[in-house]
Amino acid sequence: MTREATTVRRYRAFFAVPPKVHLLDLSGPAHAFYEAQVLNPAIEIYFVSLNGNSEERSSPGLGLNSLLDFRDFELGPSDWLIIPGLESEIYLREGFYRTVQAFLDWVKVQAEKGAKVCSVCTGTFLLAQSGALEGKSCATHWKYAQIFKQSFPQSFLCEDRLFVKDQNVYSSAGVASGIDLSLYLLEEVFGPLFTIQVAKEMVVYLRRSQDDPQLSVFLQFRNHLENRVHEVQDLLSHHLEEPLSQDDLAERVHMSPRNLSRLFKKTTGITLGAYREKLRLEKAVQLVVLGEKIESVALSCGLRSANQLRSLLKKHRGLLPHQLS
Repeated sequence: MTREATTVRRYRAFFAVPPKVHLLDLSGPAHAFYEAQVLNPAIEIYFVSLNGNSEERSSPGLGLNSLLDFRDFELGPSDWLIIPGLESEIYLREGFYRTVQAFLDWVKVQAEKGAKVCSVCTGTFLLAQSGALEGKSCATHWKYAQIFKQSFPQSFLCEDRLFVKDQNVYSSAGVASGIDLSLYLLEEVFGPLFTIQVAKEMVVYLRRSQDDPQLSVFLQFRNHLENRVHEVQDLLSHHLEEPLSQDDLAERVHMSPRNLSRLFKKTTGITLGAYREKLRLEKAVQLVVLGEKIESVALSCGLRSANQLRSLLKKHRGLLPHQLS
């Protein structure tokens, strides 16, 4: 007999554990819900396997046991189901989906019953294979975007997004974005103050939203081997509040300002000034969304005044999250 989702006010988070699961895809969201459970004992956490096995092995080799059988549960609107990512060698293997077809059918039914069905990273492949993403928008890891689009043309992949919500189906880009998605899920139910407490416990202060891109500008333009440019990028990223001039930066890396300007543009494809502006914009948006005062945000981003910050945000209005545009 299955354990039905009842009218009792309780909230259940189910984590599916596929073979070769990516540990952070699983443990990051699970820990977010654990911290939420500490604050609100009405939250229950369950771990289920895809094939009825009580044990699975993660991609790094760590064993996971005491897994439950998904068939023992029926979900409802107060429940979450999170499907983490797994090694591509598994879900791209011919015949794999047939071995977990019962689980995939179950996922589709739970989504139709109103459960919040979610995926992290390449877990989106399982979610799509279940049929729960047909006709819906979604996200997955950027590395597998083309394979996903070829495999599931009936879904609408939103590239360069951390996570996407389409009705009661959620999907995220991968790894750390699973934590962002989990905080978003908790905020939907328990509100921002509750979720801020969870984020603080996890030391996740700069929470990201579904409007943020997968690749932060703090990580972009770094795919090169020019150490001097890397050093300048580090200086700007770590000391954005300081008024470092181009002369200051050039002196730090023992170059002339003119040569630094040329080398930076040649190496990254973007000017030094434009790169610094992108850094300021991203940090400013993060701090404003968190509720920081505009004057404090301006100083943290190395700007002289709140008006200068307003001009920066206005200039890039088309790139801002919906709550700031």
